[in-house]
Amino acid sequence: MCDYDDELYHERLPNVCGAINAKAKNCCSTDSIKRKLPICTWLPKYKAKYLIDDIVAGLTVGLTAVAQGIAYGAVAGLPNVYGLYSSFMGSFTYIFFGTCKDITVGPTAIISMMVNPHIDGNPDLAVLLCFLSGCLILLLGLLNLGVLMRFISIPVTTGFTLAAALTVGSGQINNLFGIQSNSNEFLKSWINFFGHITETRRNDALLGCCTMIVLLFMRKLKDVKWGFHQLNRYLSLCRNVLAVIVGILLCYLLSRGDNEMPFRISGEIQAGLPPVRVPPFETQDADGEPMNFSEMVSKLGGSIASIALLSILESVAIAKSFSKGKIVDASQEMVALGCCNVFSSFFSSMPITGSFARSAVNNASGVQTTLGGAITGILILMTLAFLTPTFAYIPKATLAAIIIAAMLFMVEYDKIAEIWRAKKRDMLPFLATALSCLFWSLEYGMLVGIVVNALFILKKSMTPQFQLETQKHNGIELCLAELKGSVDYTAAEYLKITIVTHVTERHMGNGNVSLVIIKGAEINSIDATVAATIVSLQEDLKLLQCDLICWNWNLAAAGVVCRLHKKSRNMFKFTKNFSELLETIPPAHGGNDSHIACDLNQ
Repeated sequence: MCDYDDELYHERLPNVCGAINAKAKNCCSTDSIKRKLPICTWLPKYKAKYLIDDIVAGLTVGLTAVAQGIAYGAVAGLPNVYGLYSSFMGSFTYIFFGTCKDITVGPTAIISMMVNPHIDGNPDLAVLLCFLSGCLILLLGLLNLGVLMRFISIPVTTGFTLAAALTVGSGQINNLFGIQSNSNEFLKSWINFFGHITETRRNDALLGCCTMIVLLFMRKLKDVKWGFHQLNRYLSLCRNVLAVIVGILLCYLLSRGDNEMPFRISGEIQAGLPPVRVPPFETQDADGEPMNFSEMVSKLGGSIASIALLSILESVAIAKSFSKGKIVDASQEMVALGCCNVFSSFFSSMPITGSFARSAVNNASGVQTTLGGAITGILILMTLAFLTPTFAYIPKATLAAIIIAAMLFMVEYDKIAEIWRAKKRDMLPFLATALSCLFWSLEYGMLVGIVVNALFILKKSMTPQFQLETQKHNGIELCLAELKGSVDYTAAEYLKITIVTHVTERHMGNGNVSLVIIKGAEINSIDATVAATIVSLQEDLKLLQCDLICWNWNLAAAGVVCRLHKKSRNMFKFTKNFSELLETIPPAHGGNDSHIACDLNQ
């Protein structure tokens, strides 16, 4: 025996080594490198005529990113400058790893909203969260786990988007009217608003409401056909930037010194480029007490995983929206997003992901390649270097109007209507997700939606599709069960209980079922649990003076039962039609196993 094993070992060793070498060569092949670094594919094909389009798109997105970066830094509870820090490095990194030319990576309203309660305004915690979530996203991408995104259904993502938009918009309602507020949560924001509505500042309310109305009007300006259509389109794309510029001018012109501002302003923004340093692995809490790495991770808790998951969802969803018929490699998008977060964390960034609003601007501006992200990054760097004193005059009401106007169009109204029309049952996971996110938390609300959706799938697998009817043939009363789909272990017990209950009820009534036939031509395979349940069903039916026949089962499925219990071979029958089956059954229903193929033992 030892000699045989040794000989077999030496025979198989070259094959194993060959397979390992082949996989190693494949990992280092040119095609593999191009898959992981898409820039190697599009850069050699880059044409000079693309440059103008990429520059125009990059500048347009950059102006929008500056305004939103400042706003989302405040949403996250951080100094405004961290929103700008988070905007530029992601744009550069995505050039090398991203597959979708339209995606722009940076801070978003949803992610900023989710970061806020976990960091208590501590930038070190935000940067570490960016690094750790980035590492997790990168690991999932390298393991090709993009397929996991298929388990999150449209009703769940639609419900989450609705709740996130309502939460983020509600968090800015106080700033829109100049009311002091320390909360960005849905309920607390509205409670604070109605509780302090008498503290509304007239100037802030007028500026905020007028700004939002103008933004909504300018959004539709691109659809106006009269006049200079191209100019209208660019004015529509730059509406956020124009709103910021007008807000700054009004605040500067109406101010009477630093202590007499006409509006509540964002405050001074730290000038200069972001510091390049390793993500902090120790910091101090709000009371000045030192926190080591393990305490920081404990403080961040489940937000590391939840923010990573939602970052992936946002980015992959945007890639699919702008794919235009191309297949989206979700795993590569995860690699790109992970790298963006990891590298950005070395530049004091909070967690970032793909932004739908800026990606839409990028697409509408005619971007040709991901090189447009470089122009966006350069513009943000120039802003940090030279324009931060100017942005200190941005009114909070202006930023609130920009965020609320964006959130109004983030809700996918058409998808909600489609879900209602297509299948009303899918409204349950949608509502479960939306309500849990609104009244509990965004991260746990998403999990609630996934669990509710999984329960539907589990329920479906526990109730196999089969028709059960009683017939009489040649004086024999029989029960015919025709399975319509696969039978998993979760459905085995349901099948058994249903058949036994039906036979028992017939015996208690006027009928007397003496034979049960299970037609299983559509069953391709079963597991050991189903096989054991079939054997148990046969024994239970014998106690009721009833026989069991499995008719025209797939050989692979029948083989599992026969290998488990060899004496069960006689209950399998294989005939062309139902009449031939009845002819093989003698009055005693003993059966004839001549139709059983030898494949059942294989």
